[in-house]
Amino acid sequence: MATTKTPAGQCTRAVIYVRISQDRTGAHLGVDRQREDCEALAERNGWEVVEVFVDNDLSAYSGKPRPDYRRMLTDLNDGTATIVIAWHTDRLHRSPTELEEYIDLSERRGINTHTCQAGPIDLSTPSGRMTARILGAVARHESEHKAERVARARQQKAKAGEWGGGIRPFGWGMPTGETRKKVDRKTGDEVEVPVLDMNKAVPEEAAAIETGTDMLLSGGSVRGWVKWLADKGYTTTRGNTISHVEARDMLLRPRNAGIAVYRGEEIGRGSWDKLVPEEKFRAVVAILKDPSRKTTPGAQPKWFGSLIYRCGYRGCTDTVRVTKTGRLQLPGYRCGLQHGGGRRAQLVDDYIEDLIIERLSRPDAADLLLPGPEDVDVAALQIESEQIRRRLTDLAGAFGAGQITMPQFTEGSDVARAQLEGVNRQLARAATKDPLVPLVGAPDVRKAWKSMGLQERRTVLRELLDVTLHPPRPGRMPDGTYFDYDAIVVKWKRGPL
Repeated sequence: MATTKTPAGQCTRAVIYVRISQDRTGAHLGVDRQREDCEALAERNGWEVVEVFVDNDLSAYSGKPRPDYRRMLTDLNDGTATIVIAWHTDRLHRSPTELEEYIDLSERRGINTHTCQAGPIDLSTPSGRMTARILGAVARHESEHKAERVARARQQKAKAGEWGGGIRPFGWGMPTGETRKKVDRKTGDEVEVPVLDMNKAVPEEAAAIETGTDMLLSGGSVRGWVKWLADKGYTTTRGNTISHVEARDMLLRPRNAGIAVYRGEEIGRGSWDKLVPEEKFRAVVAILKDPSRKTTPGAQPKWFGSLIYRCGYRGCTDTVRVTKTGRLQLPGYRCGLQHGGGRRAQLVDDYIEDLIIERLSRPDAADLLLPGPEDVDVAALQIESEQIRRRLTDLAGAFGAGQITMPQFTEGSDVARAQLEGVNRQLARAATKDPLVPLVGAPDVRKAWKSMGLQERRTVLRELLDVTLHPPRPGRMPDGTYFDYDAIVVKWKRGPL
């Protein structure tokens, strides 16, 4: 059923399909060249091109949906055209399943396929279909072979501790002084951009990662770091606002501690600058991946003692929260079970904060600090961690070589991972910082306190005090005010008052 040039006076309708699997510049140059050759083929044969279908930067091998390809099949089934023109058969298919679907459609609708590089493909005959299947198998082999080469190159780079490419990671990428040409995706214009050294840390971004790490280790939250980043004007390397998920992922990157990873497994040391010590990184991972860690999906408390202070009504163990209370509708702490009237939130918070600041301003404030983990040998733990990881790699190699069975591999891996988890917990203990450290010994404790974020201050409150709000006495107090400070009962958790 191979066609020839359309006789004069007759019109044969054709469609063109062009595709390129990787368009790094966004300039569409690959598909434009394909279209020019396909249009020239149509003109030589006297075919009328009714539509051009374009899938740019999409792979036929990957299995991802190709919108224009699917739309073309629908139009062909509806009788839009009887000829499909492609630059080569591998632009149409690299999947046997897709090819069989295309062959079936071509037989039912009398579709002829012509290519600029491989000539006409007659799918109406057994030999034509065999040719198409052979070409498809060859294209599939080329794709698989290319994928293996790319994966091997990435693995080799990872093992050598080199940057594997992709979007610039937050924290690295200092200009080298050189430039390269790039096509702007939005405008299509060619512009010059600086060449970046991905092994060199960007000082301000590195400092932000270190701040986030220290905040977590001092009892802060990812949400608190996200707010800090926004307040300081930090964005992702693409210029977008840093979300909670992105911030969490940033802190969990092994790259921060100079650890090279391939397919989720640690494989060695990178050649890039470290942003944080390994023990701090391990500690952050232990904190964020702790199954018992509580997260707050909703709004964070906006008041110092909300959900921390306790109700002092007889028999009640509930915490208090802030609502509008009284004739003036001022913010006040009230038990969730509505025990008694509300306590003016600002007055209670100021009183508790003053107690903390006064206590931490005393000469003996250092006595409140928890003893440091002097018994933890960080260097020895890091060596042990490397040995366990190497053992896991050796187990995988032995299983792949058939030297051990699956049950043996599973048992050995489970034991090694349990040991690794214990080592990481010890490293976390060595790196976790007492939340009181920024305050004890500060020249001006009140100033240091005010510079802390709300979540950090709430962490200090949890560490130092148990606060119970008992029902206040009615009427005017001995000091002439109407606020009953004696109804606020405080119990210190650390050291003598």
